[in-house]
Amino acid sequence: MFTDSHCHLDFPGLIEQLPDILSRMQAAQVHQALCISVQLEEFPNVLALAEQHPQLWATAGVHPDYENITEPSVETLLELAKHPKVIGIGETGLDYFRLKGDLEWQRKRFRVHLQAARACKKPVIVHTRAAGEDTLAILAEEKVQECGGIIHCFTESLDFAKRALDLGMYISFSGIVTFKNAADLREVARYVPLDRMLIETDSPYLAPVPHRGKTNEPSFVPHVAKVLAQEKQCDVEQIGLQTTANFNALFGLEGARQVAH
Repeated sequence: MFTDSHCHLDFPGLIEQLPDILSRMQAAQVHQALCISVQLEEFPNVLALAEQHPQLWATAGVHPDYENITEPSVETLLELAKHPKVIGIGETGLDYFRLKGDLEWQRKRFRVHLQAARACKKPVIVHTRAAGEDTLAILAEEKVQECGGIIHCFTESLDFAKRALDLGMYISFSGIVTFKNAADLREVARYVPLDRMLIETDSPYLAPVPHRGKTNEPSFVPHVAKVLAQEKQCDVEQIGLQTTANFNALFGLEGARQVAH
């Protein structure tokens, strides 16, 4: 029923307990999850998860926070994206919160990912923090509509959401939407159409209420769906089924693997 559209199961704290995590996923009716690449050096570990487990998928990319590591090229990303279990490009984007100074290298890296995503026709997974205007500008300039994509772990304004939706992006909500101080984010959730909405954990980070403060994992994503169902005044099952259908449509998975309903 549910799909975790963004997690990091290769990270320390999760990979050591992977069998138990996958078992709890199944028990919670989380039938698939997307494992996100954050640097090329660790990409083989992400891909191995997807290769070994039919319910897991992978992306190829380099997170904007990482400095002094192997820079991706369009050619490298396209080569990695040839693997059938690699269904997206990223995580990429802009982060002006954690890093300061001349961040032109970050904007260049973002453009490289978008150019690769357009070339291979696979969606891009976008991280943005304290960089909203530049993120939207680059998405538009690089014609993100030609590949599609996700604003992951959405924490931006309603205006940002409207402009991202106009660019054809999907909006993915994490455990943050369950936090007491996230009223503005829940307002965005009420606005975003059901057919453009995704849910995620961003495991091992941002565990939702009632698990806040604990290590996050994909089996917790139904808690995100529960809050969205309250905001949308619908059943949590509808959120699960619709966001899974959205995920499959965005990544072209309808014929690759049917999710149990």
